[in-house]
Amino acid sequence: MSKQTLQLLSQTFTIHSLDCDANIPREVVNASIFFIAKTEDELSIVCPSTIKLDSFAAENDWRVLEVIGPLGFSLTGIMANISGVLAKAQVSIFSVSTYDTDYILVKQQQIDTAIKALKKDGYLVL
Repeated sequence: MSKQTLQLLSQTFTIHSLDCDANIPREVVNASIFFIAKTEDELSIVCPSTIKLDSFAAENDWRVLEVIGPLGFSLTGIMANISGVLAKAQVSIFSVSTYDTDYILVKQQQIDTAIKALKKDGYLVL
């Protein structure tokens, strides 16, 4: 199987942790791209860093690599392979999956290392 193509999104993102009962701010829902996950314990929101949220914890300066899709559900090992390459390069990640594709978040200070490792392993990064 050939390697996937990834695209580096231009903006930086922040990962927020909020109380599980918190309201989702309108600015988030109006953003062109965002991710939300909710459990019994917390509400996580990943959104462009230009959106300021009143969260009890936040991690700033994440860049996003989008796996160009859509990816079929029958495909296996995509995230395992990409995360394995990045783990070998000592790059920490935060990943998000959607119906069509996967997104790998990498801290800004490690993005060049991540891209270099992925390219060395045969991935095309745009």
